[in-house]
Amino acid sequence: MSTTDNPRRGRRPLMVAAVAAGVLLAGGGGVYLAAAPSGGGAPAAPPPLRLDAKGDGPGIAPGEPDPSGGGTVYKARGPLPQGPSSAPVHRPEGKVTSAEVARLAKALGVPGEPRLEGAVWKIAPEKDGSGLRLDVSAEAPGSWTFSRYDGGPAGDACLKGKACPPPGEAKPPSGGPVSEAAARAAAAPVLKAIGQEDAKLDTTQVMNGTVRVVNADPVVGGLPTYGWSTGIHVGPDGKPVAGSGHMKDPAKGPGYPVIGAEKALEELNKASSGPGTIGIGGCATDPPAADTPGAPPATTCEPDVRPKELAVTGAVFGLAAQFVDGKQALVPSWLFTVEAEAGAKPSTVVRTAVAPEHLAPRAKPTPTPTPAPDEGTAPARQIGSYRIDGTGTKLSVTFWGGVCSEYTATAEESAGKVGVRVTERPIDPDRACIAIAVEVTRTVTLEQPLGGRTVVDAASGEPVPRK
Repeated sequence: MSTTDNPRRGRRPLMVAAVAAGVLLAGGGGVYLAAAPSGGGAPAAPPPLRLDAKGDGPGIAPGEPDPSGGGTVYKARGPLPQGPSSAPVHRPEGKVTSAEVARLAKALGVPGEPRLEGAVWKIAPEKDGSGLRLDVSAEAPGSWTFSRYDGGPAGDACLKGKACPPPGEAKPPSGGPVSEAAARAAAAPVLKAIGQEDAKLDTTQVMNGTVRVVNADPVVGGLPTYGWSTGIHVGPDGKPVAGSGHMKDPAKGPGYPVIGAEKALEELNKASSGPGTIGIGGCATDPPAADTPGAPPATTCEPDVRPKELAVTGAVFGLAAQFVDGKQALVPSWLFTVEAEAGAKPSTVVRTAVAPEHLAPRAKPTPTPTPAPDEGTAPARQIGSYRIDGTGTKLSVTFWGGVCSEYTATAEESAGKVGVRVTERPIDPDRACIAIAVEVTRTVTLEQPLGGRTVVDAASGEPVPRK
């Protein structure tokens, strides 16, 4: 993007100061400083903010503590920053132009001119599908996916096995991963093309022992973001082989009063309260009745419940990706750094910073109608999480099911999201079934790589967290 397209470039020193003011608690705490709005008079009250996703965070990465339950207690190791008095919600606005797509394509090394097909800009090979491909949603935030396809084997030219992927899937690159410095250098032109040169980079991830991933968290409105990442896969030859992200930063919207980190951590602990861990001292059986001959006096059986305690070592005020009224947005949030267990990396747990009185009640999802018994189909299952393979086309969803049913998954694709529906069919409807819950995973093949599109449960309309 040009300098005029990306005004935040001129505010880099302010961004650095804002991030630094988030403060690491181990260093003694501090206060987040924010400039007061200019102009006189009290601003009009913003409309209530309706968050669609479950919980108040955009989800957690693999290995991170789950703030939605399990008896976890988060304790700050030091004083917590107060934060600003208010902060705006940012929402996607506008459309992606052909020139913007062409600029990204040039940075990725994709030849050809972009063409608009429906709501998606495309640059793709015309013959057998082999080569480089770029897909960009025409509507903001301009979710994009970049992939490389090899066309697959023809006839008996390739023996069956792992070395011979199905048609359309990219062959695994050979060689070891490039250095972190080389990966950053390869990603720099791409990040510049989408105006994210100031993004926070993580280059520690390596896929399949050959591809190094540059994960970039952009800065929006002078604040760090969470859940709005750009991912660029760099092959052993030092060139991008895959990637996804957003082309346009969401636009600044109305400001909302926000709470400090201490209050947000308190709210997080309320949401994460649960049964905790039951130790050896728990009751395995019911105590004997008091009138049982020879029985000892009745006692109260109290399980040994020990909530899991995790230390919060840092807190930064930023923006986290959420769904507001069914659309993606960046919401003011506290990003807590949580101390990891031995051998693991510190994790991030997110809590919305918008004052609770300015949050609208969550909309209840429309229940899926139960089919008539003669249809032989049970209600749709609720999806718990999803995974995506390296090509971005194999989407696996995980949910809880039973041992006496068969499950199928289907996907409905659009420019901004992929709706997945899981249906259940009893194996033998006339036979009694034992009620045992099992974790089930089903995989669907997408017509286009997932990229930055959101995965939602088609039955409830709610976003599905990535696992």
